[in-house]
Amino acid sequence: MSHFDHFDVDGHALRLLLAVHEEGSVTRAAQRLEVTQSAVSHGLDKLRAIVGDPLFVKSGRGIVATAQADLLARRARTLLDELRAFSLAAGFDPARLDTSFTIAANDLQRDLLVPALLRRLRIEAPGVRLHLINSGAPQPALLREQGCHLILTPRPPEGADILQKRLFEDRYVVFHDPAQRAAPATRADYLAAEHVTVLYEPRRQLDLDQWLAARGVARRFVATVPGMANLAALLRGGPWLATAPSLLARGALHGLAAAPVPLKTPPMPMYMVWHQRHQADPVHRWLRAHLEAVVGPALEPTQA
Repeated sequence: MSHFDHFDVDGHALRLLLAVHEEGSVTRAAQRLEVTQSAVSHGLDKLRAIVGDPLFVKSGRGIVATAQADLLARRARTLLDELRAFSLAAGFDPARLDTSFTIAANDLQRDLLVPALLRRLRIEAPGVRLHLINSGAPQPALLREQGCHLILTPRPPEGADILQKRLFEDRYVVFHDPAQRAAPATRADYLAAEHVTVLYEPRRQLDLDQWLAARGVARRFVATVPGMANLAALLRGGPWLATAPSLLARGALHGLAAAPVPLKTPPMPMYMVWHQRHQADPVHRWLRAHLEAVVGPALEPTQA
């Protein structure tokens, strides 16, 4: 029988377990926690002895979690949330924060909002770090099981325990390389052209593409890419069109020409999404408030 007991498990051990579980790598977990790989390995050995499970096993060149580790990781997130709430019961001081927030976002919202958010957070809380991951077409498990604090997405996952707030709304435009072709002036020009678009894994279409197809708008796609930022390389030097949010002209699709879509398209909303367990957490409320505060300045017209 192990000489360890439940009092040997503390917040540091739980955070270590989550870091390895979410990163799928001892090396990346050590980098995230800003400790040595040997410290992470030692901590895992201690946890293995406590719970009587290997927790992570080798698979190819990486590691995968055992079923027990998956269960413990979900419980660890809840316990860490409760520990943080306990420690902040007497008042929340951002200057004392030493924590990492995981935010899931794709190209547009990541480039538009996150740099300003990080600058703003670090003024009040120098110990705060952001861990960014791709959201793709987000699923509830990102918030429920995978340790994500916020999702920025035009397509909020559904669930009674999933909360959301609308941040802004964008419109769709047609991007193209002006050195290769003119903008489509009519619906006929638009439909006669060849197009490229985004297809998130696992084969999840953009809302726009689903919306147009449902209304009988048939376009010819010559390529699909896994993210908005990948559109630029295909458009440059080619005669193709990409219909995408206009705000991408400030980031991933900067330098390409943008023109109105010569047919009706829906607006593209953007939401921040979080799990119900964070609703009353003062730290999470602070994070959400700062995110909302950077939206207005981010949407202001850029100087030519």
